[in-house]
Amino acid sequence: MGFSKANLWRSARDYFFITLGMAIYSFGFCGFILPEKVVIGGLTGIGTIVYLAWGIPVAITTYALNLTLLAIAYKVVGKQFVLGTIYGATMLSMFIGIFQPLLEGVTFTSEPFMNIVIGGMCAGFGVGMTFTHNGSSGGTDIVAAMVSKHTNVTVGRTMLYVDAAIISSSYLITHQIDKVVFGFAVLFICSYVVDMIINTNRQAVQFTIFSTKWEEIATAINNDAHRGCTVLSGMGWYSKHEVKVLLVMCRKIEAVTIARIIKSIDPNAFCTQANVNGVYGKGFDELKVKMKVPGKDHGHRAATPLPTTGQNS
Repeated sequence: MGFSKANLWRSARDYFFITLGMAIYSFGFCGFILPEKVVIGGLTGIGTIVYLAWGIPVAITTYALNLTLLAIAYKVVGKQFVLGTIYGATMLSMFIGIFQPLLEGVTFTSEPFMNIVIGGMCAGFGVGMTFTHNGSSGGTDIVAAMVSKHTNVTVGRTMLYVDAAIISSSYLITHQIDKVVFGFAVLFICSYVVDMIINTNRQAVQFTIFSTKWEEIATAINNDAHRGCTVLSGMGWYSKHEVKVLLVMCRKIEAVTIARIIKSIDPNAFCTQANVNGVYGKGFDELKVKMKVPGKDHGHRAATPLPTTGQNS
């Protein structure tokens, strides 16, 4: 990928939203989760344990652990992954360092569970925004990347195991089971919101249509819904007759229009409708991945990290 104004603008936009995402995450953590003394997953959770036990600011512990893990992981996961993660980790620690003293003593709501829900949603929104703009804040991402290099354990499962261990260990400090439960609640809320943020923009619908009036339906979809159709040849095994099958991709909000077209032309048409998480190409989203440069670093880094757990910081 050569240097160009388009690439420069895309990178600048990515860094802006990574910064904003880490700011939102840090605000949710410092304003709602930390005041409840709840330990969440990732290095932020370890930083919380250290803060509750010895009073060391969360930002210092988180950043020190991130840099240590990145130094260890350098040869395993590659230069590209390390350099791409340092910025997110730096922004995360910087904003936590700003918000922790700034919001100390500030109470937004007196309901602990409400604080947990709001904090988890903010954290998930921030992490999701970071993920969708090629960012990562490190944490359990680094551990998972190293483990997946040498074992068959998936990245998502490794992150889940590590986060669960961190949250569970908080009982040794707080001796309150409700705090542990709250920690898992944040993990699940954050994970759900991350998935929503990442997948909402990509949600699309796939129609598979069997009809004797396939030509009329295809023409109407082209002209009225402004979507393309692919005509496939098939054979009904019961009737042994050749049939034509229409394959249509559209955005979720266009699904009702397609369904109305089908019903208006052939009420007896046999069709299936399925949700798909991503459609890439002309008329849909651009396929964004960072390609390896031949002869350069062999580290890997996807355009959007796997959102399996969402609690990666």
